[in-house]
Amino acid sequence: MSVFESVGTLAVGAVFGLALAAPPGPMNAIIAEESVLRGWYPGVKAGLGAFTADALFFVLTLVGVVAVIDAQPAIRPLLYLFGGVLMCYFAVDAFRSAKDAFASRVDDDDPAAGFRKTFVLAATNPYQIGFWLTVGVGLLEEGTLDVFSHVPYVGADLAGSLVVETGSPTLLLGFFAGIGLWVLTFPATLVEAGNRVDELAPVIASASGLVLAGFGVLFLTMGATGLL
Repeated sequence: MSVFESVGTLAVGAVFGLALAAPPGPMNAIIAEESVLRGWYPGVKAGLGAFTADALFFVLTLVGVVAVIDAQPAIRPLLYLFGGVLMCYFAVDAFRSAKDAFASRVDDDDPAAGFRKTFVLAATNPYQIGFWLTVGVGLLEEGTLDVFSHVPYVGADLAGSLVVETGSPTLLLGFFAGIGLWVLTFPATLVEAGNRVDELAPVIASASGLVLAGFGVLFLTMGATGLL
C-alpha cells in the first residue's frame, strides 16, 4: 500500500469512527453532562470510558470471547435489563446534577465517575457486542465496507456514498483515531459553549438525564420482552 493509499485509508477509518461516535445516545449524554458541569478533562475521561470498552470488545472479539457470550440466548435480554437499570440510575444522577447546577453547586469529589459510567454502559451494551461481532472484526477481513450504512439515524440516507476496502490495520487505526478525536473535541466544544452561555450547564445536564431515561426505558422494555 502506497503512502497516499495509507493516508486515504486512515482518513476513511477516522470518518467512520467519528460518524459512529457522534450520534446522540447514552455515552454522549454522560460526556456532555461531565463536560458542562465539571470541565474538559472530566468530559474527556468520560469519553475514554466508552473508548476503552470498544478497545476491550475488539480484543475479546478477536479471541472469540464475545461470540461465545452472544451465542447464549439468555445473555442478551439480561444485558438489556442491566443496562436499562444503569441508565435509569444515571438519569436520576443527571437530574440531581442539573438541580445542583441551577443552584451553582456542583459536586467534584469524584472526577473519575464519568469514566466508570460510560465504561460500564458500553461494556454491557448488546448493540456494541453485535457491532464488534459483525462490522468490527470485518474491518480486518478482506472485503468491502459501506461506511455510512452502519451509522445510526442517517445510515439509510447515506448508504453507498462511502465504500472502502477492508483488511488493513490502517483502517482500524483510523477508526479508533476518529473516536479519539471525538472524545477530545466534543467536550471542548461544550465547555466553550458553556463559557459563553451561563445557563447551558443545567440545560445540558437535564437533557442528558432525559436521554439516559429514554434509553433506559427502551432497554428495560427490550430486556423484558426478550425474557418472555
